[in-house]
Amino acid sequence: MNKSQMYEYLDKNKYMLINVANHIWDYAETAFEEFKSAELLERVLSENGFHVEKGVGKIQTAFCATYGSGIPVIGILAEFDALSGLSQEAHCSVKQPARPGGNGHGCGHNLFAGGSVGAALAVKTYIKSNNLPGTVKLFGCPGEEGGSGKAFMAREGVFDGLDIALAWHPQSVNAIFDVNFLANYQVLYKFTGVAAHAAAAPQKGRSALDSVELMDVGVNYLREHIIQQARVHYAVTNSGGFSPNVVQPAASVLYLIRAPKTSQVEEIYQRINNIAHGAAMMTGTSVDIQFIKACANVIPNKSLSKVMYDNLKEQELPVYTPEEIQFTDEIAKTVPQSENREEELLRRVGTLPDEDFKSCIHQLKNKNLCDIVIPFYEDNPSAQLTISSDVGDVSWNVPTAQVMTTCYAMGTPEHSWQLVSQGRTSIGYKGMMLAAKVIAGSAVDALQNPAVIENARTEFHNHLNGETYKCSIPDDILPTPISSL
Repeated sequence: MNKSQMYEYLDKNKYMLINVANHIWDYAETAFEEFKSAELLERVLSENGFHVEKGVGKIQTAFCATYGSGIPVIGILAEFDALSGLSQEAHCSVKQPARPGGNGHGCGHNLFAGGSVGAALAVKTYIKSNNLPGTVKLFGCPGEEGGSGKAFMAREGVFDGLDIALAWHPQSVNAIFDVNFLANYQVLYKFTGVAAHAAAAPQKGRSALDSVELMDVGVNYLREHIIQQARVHYAVTNSGGFSPNVVQPAASVLYLIRAPKTSQVEEIYQRINNIAHGAAMMTGTSVDIQFIKACANVIPNKSLSKVMYDNLKEQELPVYTPEEIQFTDEIAKTVPQSENREEELLRRVGTLPDEDFKSCIHQLKNKNLCDIVIPFYEDNPSAQLTISSDVGDVSWNVPTAQVMTTCYAMGTPEHSWQLVSQGRTSIGYKGMMLAAKVIAGSAVDALQNPAVIENARTEFHNHLNGETYKCSIPDDILPTPISSL
């Protein structure tokens, strides 16, 4: 079997992979409760000759599926969790929940799972057909959205022994994901006060809700005094109930703290803790600080990214039908479009020379579907984004690279009903299959050319320059389902 025959294998199995992606889209399970999704993926891999180890990293819905033996050992990452409250009918250009209050795949992780499984099956077939040494491992990584599943897995050594790790993510362009993400902590602050009649005996009450509000005001003032690249977000998860004539005895707020380095996140975290304690002192309440999760910044690997880029360039890009183009045109009308949409998009995938930058803008102008490959240069600096991903924790343990492929219309906001709608369409499937081929082709290059792994490993060690990975999640913290916060 050669590469072309491996891609033909993927094409022949396209509908099986689409079926996997559709089932996971239907399940729409959130962090650490993806039981149906994990069982489906485990079953598909097991039926295709993989040895499946369930519950890795002390997480029920995490797994590792292995085929082959010996070196090199190539890891492929798969995500499959959804987002809460984003239920939406598929292939629909108006907001229409499929299940009111239900969940939805607003980040395309159903496609992520299908594409990664496809890549793993293709690499397995290549190894078997050519009787090659080497091992491919598909990691089922739950809880990326608000859970940092890969960080918990990395803490437990799940990724030890890998030579490289390959991943992808649905996006609105075809490009290498050449970016730095922010490290983050997620922390729950639970205030406890004293209930009382708010009119008859307010002096006997101590309001936990007042504590949450005072804390949030204090953090708002803190924002002026932290580094510009940092981000602090919060959500009030318990406002104390629905009775304004009761002094609320319990209230809680969930904070997400981001910064380029973990040490910077830690500094901001300690300052926010002081604000929380101050709010409790002001109101006569107590506060319980519960560390939920964390993830590290990403360590880019240019040489491995170049291998993925070369494989992306080798592929025939999807051709879109008039119906697909019309649908994305309708989706685009539902989203406020920036005058500099293309420019903003390009700055989120990497850095480009001016000539390439202008050329890409020209080619994408007046389109809603990206039908080109964004150039990648090893010597260019990586872009700095203000989002986070637990892929960062993998990248601290093993050389890691990611590709992105067109799965939805340009300008579609992540974590939106519009993205959920597009995650179960032929447009998304085309992007999924393209990603599967790029990952599989890159894995084959690593299997057959030792220089791929040697170069990636050298760059990895040079970048770390003696630093070692330490998971920011305390050892006694277990993964927390979103629904329990």
